[in-house]
Amino acid sequence: MENEKYEIKYLPTFIAQFNSILYYIKNELKNEIAADKFYKKVIKKIEERSISPASYEVFKVLKKENINCYKIRVNNYTIFYVVKDNIMEIRRIYYIKRDFDKLI
Repeated sequence: MENEKYEIKYLPTFIAQFNSILYYIKNELKNEIAADKFYKKVIKKIEERSISPASYEVFKVLKKENINCYKIRVNNYTIFYVVKDNIMEIRRIYYIKRDFDKLI
């Protein structure tokens, strides 16, 4: 399955966090253009990574699920995902200054 694009599945937690970030940029910072650019950049980075998502460095082993967690950095945010069979599960997005070990 090397170099074959994996199916991307966005979990509800990621969607809620991502929408919250976009809302903040668009409405609180009053920057609709930046929100749109950030949205497109996040989707592009995830799609690029879906070609070979398990070939990157493992961030953390999720012991209770016995699977590896990976991350993608986009601007000041980090996206966390896992790979299950041929599915790339996009789980969370956090501001980069957060303590990821306590959150993941």
